[in-house]
Amino acid sequence: MSKPVITRFAPSPTGYLHIGGARTALFNYLYSRKHQGLFRLRIEDTDKQRSSEEMTRRILNGLRWLGLDWDGEVVFQGANVERHREMARQLLKSGNAYRCFCTKEELDAKRKKAEKEKKSTRYYDRTCLHLTPQQIEENLKQGKPFAIRFLVPEGETGW
Repeated sequence: MSKPVITRFAPSPTGYLHIGGARTALFNYLYSRKHQGLFRLRIEDTDKQRSSEEMTRRILNGLRWLGLDWDGEVVFQGANVERHREMARQLLKSGNAYRCFCTKEELDAKRKKAEKEKKSTRYYDRTCLHLTPQQIEENLKQGKPFAIRFLVPEGETGW
């Protein structure tokens, strides 16, 4: 027995529903309905500074206007923050991720350098991967902000 088809649409309430988002929602909706599956709606509200309830309301109204109804309750990604933090701690502990303390300015400089050298602008030289445990601890004590980066193996990754 095969698994049921479940599709989802996950807009960010940082702006209006745009034509590209509407297209994605429509495609996912039609695909799930064709296969007697489920169409889920997940609001990506983790950018708390730019997300708003007004934009969420307008996105939902836009989907309804298009005639798209979703199955189940709307899931708000921000409600899962504690689960995300726990998973991030597990990734750090297992060595599958690391803290990056690079500032926006440092990352911008790396991107500009990569552009100048005609490398991918997604290039990141893993600067913080090579920090010692003492350096990491010092950065944390100083309250330096950080991102958590996946430790992706060198080379091509596929599945």
